[in-house]
Amino acid sequence: MSGLGQSYCHRGGDTPLLGATIPEHFASIVAAHGQREAVVSLAQQRRLSYAQLAQAIDRLARGLIGLGYGKGDRIGIWSTNNIEWLQLQMATARIGAVLVNINPAYRVHELEYSLKRSEVQGLFLIPSFRDSDYVAMLCELMPELQSGKTQLHSNALPMLRRVVLYDPARPDETVRPHPGFTLWQEALAAGDGVAAQQLEEVTATLDRDDPINIQYTSGTTGFPKAVLLTHHNLLNNAWFSARAMHFGEADRLCVPVPFYHCFGMVLANLLCLSVGACEVIACDHFDAGAVLQAVDQERCTAIHGVPTMFIAELEHPQFKEFDLTSLRTGIMAGAPCPPALMQRVIEEMHCPQILIGYGETEASPLTHLTASGDSFERRTETVGSNLPHQEVKVVDVQSGRTLPCGQVGEICFRGYHVMRGYYGDEQATHKAIDAAGWLRSGDLGTMDEAGYVRITGRLKDMIIRGGENIYPAEIERFLFGHPKVAQVAVFGVPDAFYGEAVMAWVQLRAGQTATEDELKAFCQGQIAHFKVPKYIWFVEEFPTTVTGKLQKFRMQEIAREKMGPPRKEA
Repeated sequence: MSGLGQSYCHRGGDTPLLGATIPEHFASIVAAHGQREAVVSLAQQRRLSYAQLAQAIDRLARGLIGLGYGKGDRIGIWSTNNIEWLQLQMATARIGAVLVNINPAYRVHELEYSLKRSEVQGLFLIPSFRDSDYVAMLCELMPELQSGKTQLHSNALPMLRRVVLYDPARPDETVRPHPGFTLWQEALAAGDGVAAQQLEEVTATLDRDDPINIQYTSGTTGFPKAVLLTHHNLLNNAWFSARAMHFGEADRLCVPVPFYHCFGMVLANLLCLSVGACEVIACDHFDAGAVLQAVDQERCTAIHGVPTMFIAELEHPQFKEFDLTSLRTGIMAGAPCPPALMQRVIEEMHCPQILIGYGETEASPLTHLTASGDSFERRTETVGSNLPHQEVKVVDVQSGRTLPCGQVGEICFRGYHVMRGYYGDEQATHKAIDAAGWLRSGDLGTMDEAGYVRITGRLKDMIIRGGENIYPAEIERFLFGHPKVAQVAVFGVPDAFYGEAVMAWVQLRAGQTATEDELKAFCQGQIAHFKVPKYIWFVEEFPTTVTGKLQKFRMQEIAREKMGPPRKEA
C-alpha cells in the first residue's frame, strides 16, 4: 500500500503468481472442465467444449510442428475474431512459437512494416475484411505467392516462408486463390505424421518466461512498436483479472473487442480459458446489435468493451427489445469512462458489477481495476487500484521523483506484468523501462492514500493554454453529464494568442438538438473559464481505431485543415 503520503502502492496478495506456462495451465482447466462449453462463435454457428477445443488446438499445434515451426519462431495472424484465431493463439503457445497480432485495419505499408519488424516466418490470414482484400494486398507485397511454391522465398519479406489462408465461414474450403498459399486443411494435415508424444515433449521444454506474443502499440504517432510478452506476463494478468471480477466456470463472457488487441486476446480469450468459463464471440468485428443479441440469446453474465462500444449499444434503436438481465459484470477500458455512462450501463444494461479497467499493452495489459464493493465515486472517478503482485507510482515528469499523494505526475508500473521489451528495438526499450525496472506509461494521473489512481490524461494530449495545464479527460467527463450528449472528445488546437485552445467534438443522443452556446452555458460557473471549450463542433461520428478508441490526432488534423492557420483576434 502507499505510505508516508507518497504516490507509491504495492499490492501483495494471499494467492501467489501462477508458475505454469499457458499450455500447462490450460491442460489443468481441460481436465477439470472438459465437458463445459468453452467457446461459442455466433457468426460461424459453431460451439466447442473444452475437450473439443483442446483437441482442435493440439491438431493445429502438430500441424505447425509438421510445417517446421517451433520454439521462438514468429507466426502472424491477420484476421478478425473467430475460433481459428483462438485456436492459433493456443497452438502457438503449445509449441513455444511467438504469435504476432496484426491489426485487421492495416493497409499494405503497415502490413509490410509489421511483418518486417517482428520478422514473421509464418502468416495465417483470412481472405478479406470490409474493403481490404488481404489476398491481393499480400500478393502486392509478395509476387512470389503466384509462383506455384508454398515454401516461399520473398525478396521483400525474406523471413516469411509460408502463408496459410482460411475462410472462417468455410474453414474446410479447398479453393486456392494462388498456388503459393497453403490452405488451412493442409496446415492441419501437415501434423498427421507428428505423434501426440512428440507434441508433449515440445511443450515440456517451455519455460514460463519464454516470449510468447508480439503485440503492436496503437501507433498514433509514428510507427507502432512491437511489444514482446511472455507466458508469465499474459497468463497471470488474465487469471488475476478473472479473480478480481469474481469470474469463474459458470460465467459466459460476451466478447465484442478485437482479438488482435490485448483487451481481446488476454482479458477475453485467456481470461475465460484460465478459469473454465465460456467465451461468446458475438461478431467477427464490432456490431452493437449483434452484441446485444448475443447477450440475450446466450444469457451472458459478463460483457467487455471500450466506452464507444457501450455507447453504441445503449443508443441502438432496438436496445429495449433485448433482455440483458443475465448480465452481472465486465470490464470497460481503453479510454476514460464518464460517470454518466457508467450509471447507464449499471441501470439500463442491468450490469451492476461493471468494472473500470486501466493499463497498456506494455503491461500485459491490465494494471488497475475497480472493485464492485467500491463506492460509486471510486468506481467512476478512478480506475481503481493495482492488481495483486504489481507496483505503481506517480512521478514528476522532469525529475522522476515520486510525488506526494494528490499531485499530478506520470504513472509508472513494475512487476511480473511488464513486457520483456520492444522486439528488435533496444533503444526504445531502455527509454520505456528504466534501470530499476519501472515502465513509464505516458499517462498523467494522481494517487490517493489508499492507492486509488485517477487518470487526468495522456502526457502528449495535455493542452497548455497560456501556461495553464488542461487535461481533456476532465472536460470530457463534465460535458458527458449533459443529458443531450452521447459522446465527446476534447483536444487542443493551435491558437495565436494562448498557444493552444480547447476544442470539443460532440455527438448528441438520438433525436436531440443543441447549440454551441447552450453547451458553453452549461460549462459556465461549473468548470474554470479557461477549460470551457472555445470551439464546439457537432459531429455524427468520430474517427476511431478498430478497437473503438477515438483517434484525437485525426480530429486535430481535420480541425486544422478546416480552420486554417491560427489568426490573432482583433
